[in-house]
Amino acid sequence: MIDTRADLLPRRGDLRRADKVMSAEEVDAFLVSAWVGRTATVGADGYPYVVPNLFVWRGGLVFLHTTKQTGHFLANVRHADRVCFEIDEPGEVFPYGALECDTSISYRSAVIFGRIRTVEEESEKIAFFSAFMAKYAPADSFGRERGSFPRHDATVVYAITPDVMTGKCGVLPALAARWRNSGSPTAADR
Repeated sequence: MIDTRADLLPRRGDLRRADKVMSAEEVDAFLVSAWVGRTATVGADGYPYVVPNLFVWRGGLVFLHTTKQTGHFLANVRHADRVCFEIDEPGEVFPYGALECDTSISYRSAVIFGRIRTVEEESEKIAFFSAFMAKYAPADSFGRERGSFPRHDATVVYAITPDVMTGKCGVLPALAARWRNSGSPTAADR
């Protein structure tokens, strides 16, 4: 049986590996450039739900959107405003020792624990869509008129306010620090 007493659990946002912690500036830059995030919510039935979202990091908030039709995400947000948002970027897989399980991967990841709200102000929604299209659409927007968002009322825009943000990275070691300096053990190594 697992002991789940609160005094034995780590505090939200405490990272065990101090050598992998990203600075606040690194996390901020990563949130600006990351392509997709995952938002975790909890429903009235107690089940967690995780969904990938395209998003914008602006003004210290995560902005994302869904359709107005009620699904798991919107129902869960209406149930509880606490969420967890995550981004990650895998790097290269590399060997670091003689055993097959001595294998790792370089990466970056960030986690936000926070509160989510629906954005009601039309100007804030339009600002989100402008930032969203600037991030995801090409500069010529496929030849379409910029700032044309006539269906903005058919969507729900959300803003996540971080309570705690953390970032970790596993750096790819120099070639000399990897197993046999090449990543490929010879038959004699096996």
